[in-house]
Amino acid sequence: MVKGYAGRILRVNLTTGKTWVDEPTEAFYRRYVGGNGFIGYYLLTEVPKGADPLGPDNALIFAGGAVTGIPVAGAGRSAVGCKSPLTGGYGEADGGGFFGAEMRLAGYDAIVVQGKAEKPVYLWVHDGEAELRPAEHLWGKSTLETQEAVQEELGDKRVRLAMIGPGGEKMVRYACVIHDLKHAAGRTGVGAVMGSKNLKAVAARGKPGIPLADQDKVRELGRWMRDNWKDKAWGMHDLGTNGGLSGLNEIGALPTRNFQDGQFEGAEKITGTTMRDTILIDRGGCFACPINCKRVVKVDDDDYKVDPNYGGPEYETCGAFGSNCGVDDLRAVSKANEICNAYSLDTIGAGMMVSFAMECYEAGLLTKEQTGGLDLSFGNAKAMVELTRMIAEREGLGDILARGPRAAAAWIGKGAEQFIVAVKNQPFPMHECRTRHGQALGYAVSPTGADHVHNFWDGMMEKEPLPDTLQGIGVFESMPQTELGTGKVRAFVHVVNNGWLNNHLGLCNFVPWTGDQVVDLVRGITGWHTDRFELQRAAERGVTMARVFNMREGFTRADDVLPPKMQLPHKSGTVNEKPVDPEVLYDNISTYYGMMGWDPETGVPTVAKLQDLDIEWTAQYLPKR
Repeated sequence: MVKGYAGRILRVNLTTGKTWVDEPTEAFYRRYVGGNGFIGYYLLTEVPKGADPLGPDNALIFAGGAVTGIPVAGAGRSAVGCKSPLTGGYGEADGGGFFGAEMRLAGYDAIVVQGKAEKPVYLWVHDGEAELRPAEHLWGKSTLETQEAVQEELGDKRVRLAMIGPGGEKMVRYACVIHDLKHAAGRTGVGAVMGSKNLKAVAARGKPGIPLADQDKVRELGRWMRDNWKDKAWGMHDLGTNGGLSGLNEIGALPTRNFQDGQFEGAEKITGTTMRDTILIDRGGCFACPINCKRVVKVDDDDYKVDPNYGGPEYETCGAFGSNCGVDDLRAVSKANEICNAYSLDTIGAGMMVSFAMECYEAGLLTKEQTGGLDLSFGNAKAMVELTRMIAEREGLGDILARGPRAAAAWIGKGAEQFIVAVKNQPFPMHECRTRHGQALGYAVSPTGADHVHNFWDGMMEKEPLPDTLQGIGVFESMPQTELGTGKVRAFVHVVNNGWLNNHLGLCNFVPWTGDQVVDLVRGITGWHTDRFELQRAAERGVTMARVFNMREGFTRADDVLPPKMQLPHKSGTVNEKPVDPEVLYDNISTYYGMMGWDPETGVPTVAKLQDLDIEWTAQYLPKR
């Protein structure tokens, strides 16, 4: 048996109702590690070229990593992947909570779901066994209602679920998969694919005991973080991810009114501090993690009622439904968050579609007749909440917005595409790349469309001296955040691949493990005599497979481009950073391609690079030269 892994991957064909188990070799685990590595492999080998993302030929992959389910801080992450119904390319989203750990403890490193069930079903995995159960009685229910019903049916409140609500059932293109009510595998529309397969939920329950190569070493590392996290991550516990909102607003980097501005006059009303001091009633967390960075809020007044079972808004949610919609009412933002968690919608995608509609409305492209009578002026909190509900229900204008940016802009017409803020049809997260041009590069080349997690934070390049992590890869010269150049691209490759590594491992970015500790952790779990070089190579392998998948599906260099709005300065604000120059970005994308071993002009991975990464088998999927 492979140490650190269950050694088993569950295969499910919903069309036939058949389940079976693959038992990969140790070389498979060491080559692909988990998470994104597994997803890239199965998407290329199992999903036919040109498959309809919402058809039975698509695959839905739930993938843990080497660290998922190991009792150390940050080990609650897992990934969900598919061909994205939003972008048409590589789709992947990561979620925290307890489901991924419970899936691994139940005896499976990953679950690969294919086909489509004739009627709604849910999958029940426990102690090395798997069965499909009827779910017609669950269809149409919220995530809370689904969780309660499944736990009661199985007679165990400790069963953990990955599930969809009505938004996933109705196949909103940016529907997500919800773990444990509060945690979302949010991006690229993975929840819509789950709905298209009539799969309501995956329920998991297992027993502790993933075999470890060096249990004492893993325990030592776990205890170290348990004893030291307060010195390194107290702010994340105290204020959550929303603790940074004020700082972003001060420097002009807070997305405001659909990215028209970088500063919001109502910012202080929606900060992490304001949330803590007003509506926060508790903090939640993920498997084995002491930091407890999740928010739990409650609102019960004449305007809004927000159920704390659904947690509370993160920074991305406060940005998307708050500043980016011009809304400074934290209660309304929390209500929109509750709707998204109950219906299984990506809060970033939903909030961005609302802000897009608001800009269209203020520009005269949408009438009140088209909005169903809603006044979609920026700042109208009640209209923002109502439109979010309409998207979830695919009602009226909400049905149009549920189709994603391109389709919605085409329906509205009159030049509405100028207000889209997306890459590869995936809306921007709440990070302003006009103030960070390395991040602009990241948005452009991301295989999933605009994404902030596997991206670059330019501030590290302004430090004097530069961090050892950058000097160690040959980056010695600092550079302003609003510039691009060879040194920054070199740093970008290293930093972003490291972010992809955490996704492969199932390790949270917010837990302050050092690079050496991560290597020691993987060694202790698996027994591999590994090092940073090997792990970074695994991440690079995953990124390259994602690139190959997109190339196979018809993506070209022309898809690695920012929306036109990023060439425009902010309309107002005390800080008005210069926009992203498309010619400079183009040249630096070529540099990035070259450093990755891809053709500098086309971005197609070279056969030599595929050979170097030991994935030469993927060359068959590349466009013919």
